This record gives sequence, structure tokens and C-alpha cells, in this order.
Amino acid sequence: MTPRIDNESAAGYFQIFMSSSAPDVLVMLYVSPYAGNKDCADSSVRHFLSACRNTLSKALHGQCACVVLEFCKLLRRVGCNDPLYLYCRSTFGSLLETAGVSYSVSDNGKGMVLIKDIFPFVIELANCLLMDLDSSMESHTAVGPLSNDVVDFTAFLMPLRTGIKEQQAINGSMTPDRSKDILHANEIEYLHCLYIQLLNKIDECLKTMDQSLAGQEMMEGDNLYPAWSHYLSILKELYQISKLYDGAEEKLWSVLRRHRNVLCLLIVRYAKRTDEHQWILEHRCVTNFESRRHLAMMMFPEVKEDYEELHEMLIDRSHLLVESFEYIARAEPESLHAGLFMEFKNEEATGPGVLREWFLLVSQAIFNPQNALFVACPNDGRRFFPNPGKFLLKF
Repeated sequence: MTPRIDNESAAGYFQIFMSSSAPDVLVMLYVSPYAGNKDCADSSVRHFLSACRNTLSKALHGQCACVVLEFCKLLRRVGCNDPLYLYCRSTFGSLLETAGVSYSVSDNGKGMVLIKDIFPFVIELANCLLMDLDSSMESHTAVGPLSNDVVDFTAFLMPLRTGIKEQQAINGSMTPDRSKDILHANEIEYLHCLYIQLLNKIDECLKTMDQSLAGQEMMEGDNLYPAWSHYLSILKELYQISKLYDGAEEKLWSVLRRHRNVLCLLIVRYAKRTDEHQWILEHRCVTNFESRRHLAMMMFPEVKEDYEELHEMLIDRSHLLVESFEYIARAEPESLHAGLFMEFKNEEATGPGVLREWFLLVSQAIFNPQNALFVACPNDGRRFFPNPGKFLLKF
């Protein structure tokens, strides 16, 4: 019944939901000793959370987040490992990106999520990660940090970092001793302590990983353990936090330099296209050729072979470079992301072999000294530069 567009009217529905103590009643049903009551409450809460996240407009996510936060507070009393609580916590974290967070206590009555409401989740998740990292060193079969915990940790850290950056813009660089006079000083100082704890723990994990692989070929990857797959994601979050505190970033890079070999192995084995690990390239000394090549390859679009439409080209061999340039220059960028269908004039052959031949011929033509499209560097024959001469001006 909640309006999908009229934000003012929708707010009234959320107020009725809260003032009627619906969250309290649903949680009371959830903790009922009768299985039917528990199942009914569980499905009702999950349906509500799903509708908030997937059905209502993003403009209403602030109202949604306040209600979901109430569910989280109530269900936390049931247990931090309760499945419904974990589902509520993940939903709350996913809403924060669009819900809007206030960093001022004066906004408490405006129906906004306050930063003080977010910080307990950061502490909770950091403690979970610390315990999971411990278990990843104790047992090779341990799953280590759960992916949901890492995702939630990232979601809750984002508004917290934003608030600290806003304070930085006003008060200069942030250190725990200088943060006493600004809003939420305790949270800022505690986040720095969490950073140190997590950095020390990941340092131990990388050291243990290095010892486990001692004497083995580092790029084999046959003896990698499940728990190691989340180390990169945690390191990325530590990198983001390190930007907030004086001297914190150097501590992180010092750890990574000590464990360069295992870091490179983690990159090659676990860095995916969707992860965005380009931050690692800020310091080339912590990577090697294999890891840098892997990160570079992740920047290219994933290859697909089931395109509905192909970009077709019919090329005259005698005018190979000019006609190829015309086809490419006039094409829409999106069409070049699809497959290419290549034919030479007055020839019947088509298919991947013809396409490979065209790539070879075009590459040879581009670097042909007679075309002068590119000229070799006089000091290094392996390097080429665009020729500013008449050939380029022609195009």
C-alpha cells in the first residue's frame, strides 16, 4: 500500500508501522517457542526487507533504513549469529549507500540514520573478521572471513569514512589526539584502533601463508586454502581507512612489502574484474610482473561470443589501412564491443581465420615505415610514437 513515488505520503506509512510497534510484535513472534509463529514472523520480516530494498524507490531508502535499523536492534538481543539478524544487518548495510546518513545529532528527529547508529555494526563486524582471521591461521580447512561479513564491513565503513573526511576538510589531517574537539571523537579514535588490530592480524595471516607455501612454487596455487580468498578484500578496506590517519598508510605498505610474494599470489589467484584492486599499483615495489599483468588484463572487458549483432567490415586488400580506418572511425563505440565479422572483397573466406589475418595485416600496416603512421624512437627501436606528419593529418 505504500506509495512508490509520493515520498511524503510514504513517510506516513512508515510512521504508522513504527508507532504501532509492528517491529516489536514481529520479533516477539519470532522468538515464540511455537514453530508456526517463528516461521510466520521470519517470512514477514524477510518480505518487508526485500520490498524495501528491491521495490520501493531509492528516495524512500532513508525511511526504510530507519525501520530496518529498529529490526536490527531488536534482533541483536536474540543473537548476533541469528540468521534473521544477519539478513537484517546485510539489508541495512546495503541501504546506506542511498539512504543518506547524518553526522549531526541535531538531525535525530528528521528520520535520518545517524552515524552513531552505524558504528556498533562496524565494531561487531571488525571483531568477527578478527576471529575469522585467527581461525584461518589455525586450520587449513577453515573458511576464514565470510564473504557476507566482508561485504557488510565495506558497506558500514563507507559512510563512516565519509564523515571523517568531512571533518578532515574542516580540521586538517586526522589523528586520534587531534580528534578530541570534533564530533564523534570516540568513534574516530576507535576506528583507528580497529585499523591497527586488523592490520596486525592480516600481517600474521600473510606470514602464516608464506610459511605454509615455503619451498613451493608460488604461482602453482594448488595448495591455496579457502580462507585466503578474502585477504585482498580486507586489505583494500584497510587501505581506505589508512587514508584517514597520519602515518597509517605507510604502516600498511610496510606490511605489504614484507609479504610481497604472497600478495602477488593472492592477486593472480583471487583478483576479479569486479573487485577493483587498482589501488595496489600505487606502489610497484609490492607487485611483480605476473600480478601487474593480471591486474592489467582485468581492465579489459570480458570476452563474449554470443553477440546478437556483429560489426561487419568488407575490406579491399589494396586499400587495407584506409578502409579499415573508415570502418572503425565511423562505428559506434558500443558496436565495437561486439564481435567483428570480416570479409575481403572478391574473396569467399570468412570466419575467425580471416579476422586473425586482418588483425595481422592491419598491425603490420600501422607499423610499416612507408605509411609513416608511427615512427620508431631513435634511442629505442622497441618504442613507437605517432607521426605528426602529413599521413596523420590526412585522417
